[in-house]
Amino acid sequence: MKNRIKTGLLALMALALSFTACNEDDPIMPVDESRYMQEDQMARPAINTVFVSSAEKDAFNTTVPSMQGAAFADKFNDKLLALNPGYSTNALGLDAATFTSVLATDVLTVSTEGKTTFFDGANVLTGRALADDVISVELLLIFGGPEGTGNPGLTDDNVDANDKAFLNTFPYLATPH
Repeated sequence: MKNRIKTGLLALMALALSFTACNEDDPIMPVDESRYMQEDQMARPAINTVFVSSAEKDAFNTTVPSMQGAAFADKFNDKLLALNPGYSTNALGLDAATFTSVLATDVLTVSTEGKTTFFDGANVLTGRALADDVISVELLLIFGGPEGTGNPGLTDDNVDANDKAFLNTFPYLATPH
């Protein structure tokens, strides 16, 4: 008997909820922005992981991207040259100072026309397709030198595809295991 009552109450509550909906006449509540703060940003997560020291993670993640270059480019440059003391230019033709100024601004650029890719040899940072091998590209740009062929053991993560195929329709992500 008690189970029937509980089941009936749950069904009644579900029915009541199904008739509750928002409509165009409902007021839009303003957002109190003082209640929220930026905790993290990861447009290019591997760059954040490698180039930002543990002591500066919070400062980097809460710095507005337009201010990150001025605040962090020199530190990124020092880290790049510590990782690759022989760095001259990369496959994009960027010297260390120019490359690290690009890296220090943690935004994912997007081209509104043309191919969307992180880097395919011709198109550079025009977005990011799900299948882009971002880590290998970043390794190539850090260690590969002007032709992208230097330090071959350091320019590829050897993970060439996702473990499951991406979908051709929205939501595009691979199905879960």
